[in-house]
Amino acid sequence: MTTFVERLRYSCEVHQSLLCVGLDPYPEKIDLVADDVYDFNRAIIDTTHEYVCAFKPNTSFYEGLGWKKGISVLKKTVEYIREVAPEVVIIGDGKRGDFGPAISRYPKLVFEELELDTAIINPYMGIDSVEPFLSYKDQEKGVFLLCRTSNPSSGAIQDLVVSESEGAESKRLYEHVAQLANKWNSESLNKNMGLVVGATYPEQLGKVRSICPDMPILIPGLGAQHGDLEASVRNGTDSEGRMAVFASSRDILYASKGQDFAEVAGQKARELRKRINDVLFLEEKGWHLT
Repeated sequence: MTTFVERLRYSCEVHQSLLCVGLDPYPEKIDLVADDVYDFNRAIIDTTHEYVCAFKPNTSFYEGLGWKKGISVLKKTVEYIREVAPEVVIIGDGKRGDFGPAISRYPKLVFEELELDTAIINPYMGIDSVEPFLSYKDQEKGVFLLCRTSNPSSGAIQDLVVSESEGAESKRLYEHVAQLANKWNSESLNKNMGLVVGATYPEQLGKVRSICPDMPILIPGLGAQHGDLEASVRNGTDSEGRMAVFASSRDILYASKGQDFAEVAGQKARELRKRINDVLFLEEKGWHLT
């Protein structure tokens, strides 16, 4: 059976891309250019899918449309991606966190009802909030843990200095999360874990990569959040220039406010893929042409 990591590698290789487009619909912006959210998403997918390894719908945008309507739009969007680009990974960005019976139901929602390939999870409650995803029956499904997020205030918690015991070498909380993730992943059945680290903090991204040399890292923060692309590509990819997924949404989705929004989004996606690939080429880690 194909594993989550193998699926991600295949998608990256097919499209020679580490780019992920976030499908985050703002109705007030979409109403100006499309009939509804689904039509908008479909147009974006049509013009960008050949340049990406993943799409990342943030579930809160769909829940905000009203549960019945929003989930219907999300499911139709997922179905359309499967139709036009079945090899592309779909990352469910929900940032959920719970434990016990509550979290045990979440994989069923994400993986079976919504048919997404991965979930993003808050690991603050420890392995209890993560284990149901690590032991899920389908090895093609994955989970990304929040580690060093891209938002400006994240350091107030994630940069706190911690140590496991008296006299132990101090480290930041996000480094401890990365170390735990390594341990949990190595002990898990599916070895399907990745981490989320923002492009807005490339130095910390490099530290996480050194702790987790082979783990997939989802790297948001390019574009509207002004993350450092070049440093993030160098610090975030593995030794072969892979296992990193760079996410951008607003800069691509809303690059044009006119009827050419989809065409311009495609151009933006192509340009961003090229910028990422140019750094890989300079690092002698470019794609092997076939």
